[in-house]
Amino acid sequence: MALSSSFQIPLHFSPLFPPPPLTTTSARKPSLLRCSNSSSPENDSRTDPPPPPPSKKVLSDQSSWEAKDSEGNDYLYRLGKEADNMNIAVGARAGVIDDLFAGKFLGRDSDIVFDYRQKVTRSFEYLQGDYYIAPIFLDKVVTHIVKNYIAHLLDIKIPLILGIWGGKGQGKSFQTELVFQAMGIEPIIMSAGELESERAGEPGRLIRERYRAASQVVQNQGKMSCLMINDIDAGLGRFGNTQMTVNNQIVVGSLMNLADNPTRVSIGQDWRESDFTNRIPIIFTGNDFSTIYAPLIRDGRMEKFYWQPNREDIVNIVHRMYEKDGIPKDDVVRIVDEFPNQALDFYGALRSRTYDRSISKWIDEIGGVEKLGDKLLRRKKIEKLPVFTPPKQTVEALLESGYSLLKEQQLIMETRLSKEYMKNMDD
Repeated sequence: MALSSSFQIPLHFSPLFPPPPLTTTSARKPSLLRCSNSSSPENDSRTDPPPPPPSKKVLSDQSSWEAKDSEGNDYLYRLGKEADNMNIAVGARAGVIDDLFAGKFLGRDSDIVFDYRQKVTRSFEYLQGDYYIAPIFLDKVVTHIVKNYIAHLLDIKIPLILGIWGGKGQGKSFQTELVFQAMGIEPIIMSAGELESERAGEPGRLIRERYRAASQVVQNQGKMSCLMINDIDAGLGRFGNTQMTVNNQIVVGSLMNLADNPTRVSIGQDWRESDFTNRIPIIFTGNDFSTIYAPLIRDGRMEKFYWQPNREDIVNIVHRMYEKDGIPKDDVVRIVDEFPNQALDFYGALRSRTYDRSISKWIDEIGGVEKLGDKLLRRKKIEKLPVFTPPKQTVEALLESGYSLLKEQQLIMETRLSKEYMKNMDD
């Protein structure tokens, strides 16, 4: 064959360095092999162009796997490094990652924080009816929220935090939620129970994450939002010889930093120059702010508002509470005057206690105490509970309930069984 006759072993190859074997690649390029034996000038002057470099495989024109940032670095790598991205934050959800890796053991959507992300903001569908908002309370909360949203237009120092404090059961949290509903705000509401954890630093990080989540509500949904922490003195206050934990210190430090730098909030990621957070107003409720670390509640960071409803406010709030029962305002005034110096929750407890007798009667109608488990929990799906008829509210029934509650209050204050059990403590 021509190929085998043209291929000859050169004389300068030594036995230690044998010639390269004849491969399929060599057979595909006979022109290169013939160049060494051909004496034609035409063949000597002709050279083949170098092979083109291998093209880089592109996944897709819309893929971000190969995207670069302004500095030429890998975009996804930088994003994950800055955002402290974890799999639990992305979630093994069908459609987000390949179905092969999503699995079916936990269901198609096994995102363990999906429900939390969906319910992080509070809606007020349960507030059905016409409630009364005290004008001074409404003015204080609305003014604080609006001032923080237009802080960039005002040439004054605006406290980020509004602290609403006062006696127990005066409706601080409920009145604030009514204001949120009236303004169309979707707040993020926390409690003092979330300010402690077995892991150091977790509550402080949680506050910063909730603050940033409220900022995302403003940015992505175009709705006003704020961060509200109820009963903060129960979580951060110092009572007697209670111990200050590391988490208490970090929470206080995080809140102080938010008040000083409300647009730069870190949750542990690398800083970006363009990472600015919307300014989100913060509202605290509590009973005694004197137990909180003093630098946190100073005037530059927190605006204090003492809420103590007067008689007119109490009458109007209780009247709206009893209005659905057909109780006229004159009877409400009589009830309020009969039990003076009581918190607003006392008048709500009156209405709740009037249901006790009707509930006892309903228990007898469904079979008595022995049948409660079967009727309430283990009944068939098609089986319905007997209809419960609410009692007819009257002034006499409300007054009777009020006397019963007042007697319980007096027994607690007068008996003081703790002293009876530890008599030697006074010696």
